[in-house]
Amino acid sequence: MGVINTTPDSFSDGGRYDSTEAAFRYARQLIEDGVDILDVGGESTRPGSRNVDLAEELGRTVPLIKAIRNISNIPISIDTNKPEVMRQAVDAGASIINSIWALRQGNSLDTAAELGVPVCLMHMQGTPETMQKNPGYKDVVAEVMEFLEQRIEAAISAGIKQGNIIIDPGFGFGKTLQHNLLLLKSLAEFKSLGVPLLVGMSRKSMIGMILDKPVDARLYGSIAGAVIAALLGADIVRVHDVAETIDAISIVNAMNELQSD
Repeated sequence: MGVINTTPDSFSDGGRYDSTEAAFRYARQLIEDGVDILDVGGESTRPGSRNVDLAEELGRTVPLIKAIRNISNIPISIDTNKPEVMRQAVDAGASIINSIWALRQGNSLDTAAELGVPVCLMHMQGTPETMQKNPGYKDVVAEVMEFLEQRIEAAISAGIKQGNIIIDPGFGFGKTLQHNLLLLKSLAEFKSLGVPLLVGMSRKSMIGMILDKPVDARLYGSIAGAVIAALLGADIVRVHDVAETIDAISIVNAMNELQSD
């Protein structure tokens, strides 16, 4: 899954793709690089980020989704928490809803059920504004798993098919470095929940803390994280550096295919 942030305050690219034209050119490049899913987001969710109003988020995402759909049938994920953005994005051609709130805001759960597309439910402690202000857990792995299990049950109860549910432990969303590393080390346990697992660690602060490097120097650390996640059972890795990660994951896939033979 390749990330396309159309926000001027994105942590990972500094707003390089905050116009539809620039974001569309980048989408074409990712498609050429071999990306499997494009994840389009119009509202930054980095720590301390501000809320974006509905009209602004729609303007950042829907024209881009339409433009991509005009040239490709590639699956497009809409990274949003607003029901109306979900609705218009799916109408424009998006085929997955990616919710950092795990469909807990407003009537987003009912909207997603009505739209009938796959959904990704992510764990987050707190809000994007507050999540990194002293996050705490007694047992981070158990608590994140319990939350995701509850959200799976809520989604199914709302009418979302289990086959349309993806989970994301939410690396960096209300977690310290130690919390993130514990989740990564225990990633295989999340497979017991019986749905596909998405992992997003690319360029995040956990990589920067380990390497003591800024965002634009975290390529190799991000690839290492993606490889570890894939080895431990991640079905989808959400990344910024698509071509490089594809090469690395190809080695994992080759090994896994040999084992299955």
